[in-house]
Amino acid sequence: MMYQALQERAAAGKPIRVALIGAGKFATMYLHQARRTPGVHVCAVCDLDEQRARDALTLAGWDAKQLLANDLSAAVSNGATWITDDARSVIHEPVDVAIEATGDPLVGVEHALACFEQGVHVVMVNVEADALVGPYLARAAHSAGVVYTLAYGDQPALIAELVDWARVCGFQIVCAGKGTKYLPRYHQSTPDTVWDFYGLTAAEAQRGGMNSTMFNSFLDGTKSAIEMAAVANACELSPAESGLQFPPCSTDELPRLLKPRSEGGLLDAAGTVEVISSLTRDGAELNNDLRWGVYVTFAGDSDYAQRCFREYGLVTDAEGRYSALYRPSHLIGLELGMSVASAVLRNEAIGTARCFNADVVAVAKRPLVAGEVLDGEGGYTVWGRLQPAALSLQHGALPLGLCRGAKLRRAIAEGEVVQRADVIAEESSRAWRVRGDMEADSGYSSVVSHK
Repeated sequence: MMYQALQERAAAGKPIRVALIGAGKFATMYLHQARRTPGVHVCAVCDLDEQRARDALTLAGWDAKQLLANDLSAAVSNGATWITDDARSVIHEPVDVAIEATGDPLVGVEHALACFEQGVHVVMVNVEADALVGPYLARAAHSAGVVYTLAYGDQPALIAELVDWARVCGFQIVCAGKGTKYLPRYHQSTPDTVWDFYGLTAAEAQRGGMNSTMFNSFLDGTKSAIEMAAVANACELSPAESGLQFPPCSTDELPRLLKPRSEGGLLDAAGTVEVISSLTRDGAELNNDLRWGVYVTFAGDSDYAQRCFREYGLVTDAEGRYSALYRPSHLIGLELGMSVASAVLRNEAIGTARCFNADVVAVAKRPLVAGEVLDGEGGYTVWGRLQPAALSLQHGALPLGLCRGAKLRRAIAEGEVVQRADVIAEESSRAWRVRGDMEADSGYSSVVSHK
């Protein structure tokens, strides 16, 4: 058991040494729990704004005496925590694992590759980076002999865990995904309108420390696309060509609706991902919704398995063939310690990219004019749509993770996918080069078995 192993490391004075890069909400939640976990030493917290890092530690209950270290060595020697604005200064021994929580895909790629070069495991909270080039990062980590893992507590890792459970038990995966609050008009939401949809005023959101761009990404469908790309690539599942449909669906309806259309469901085929809405299309709230949770639907392929479904009270479709397992909530950074412990103690990821099946492309939120500069995830100009990677590459679509700062060569209609040929962009970053290398290597493609 991992908890016992952590206790043993604490008793031996050999805790897992953690460097945290990025001090936002997710990181603060992890810090709150890490100080309560034996055998874990957060020896460094890095943020471009050092005061933000201090504020996060204070909010998480850190004692001021723990923050007196002047460098990494002093922090390790004294059981303290060093605060710095230089990520490179914490990416090396004696750090065992780095948590990348910046949310910036370009920066996240740089940090992950630097960790691999130094033999440091990576817990990738930055799912934006994983959706952009996760298959490349996973292969690079494997070559370096370290673990690259999705972040437990975030929905993609929890979904991957459910998929793994179903496959290990011998079930056919039909669909995997999560819930959210969705209506079609949310795709046009901007940081100026987002609080209206949440039923808050801008002043109330500001008092709560809520970031309008981040929350808008959750609302406008972008974050759902990013997370489902991570799931599809980690679990070798195939997104539908039409992208996410966000069907209204309660937990009781999972086996009935999330099965192939040929069997009376909503899916084009088995072996896919989908996000379900907690609202009907007229805005009414569903009973038994899964807004905060994750699920997997699976099939029993024999009369005996289906009989067992009935005997043990599983909710199924009318024929008794399809069932579902779901988790109604997720706890974000409060659960992140599972990924940290699994990487170091078991040398095992809880979800990691295995193929390049899914991509997230930039779609115009409104009519855009030539010369306009795109602002990226959660902003005013584009939202992210999930697509099969093969379709994205075939059409030359602009990955959402590479669009920030790109200047349009031509006008783009509302709802149109932005193509790479449509923009002038700074392509010198390592993330651009890595993305190009991944696209050019057919070895990242997967022939999906739908099992």
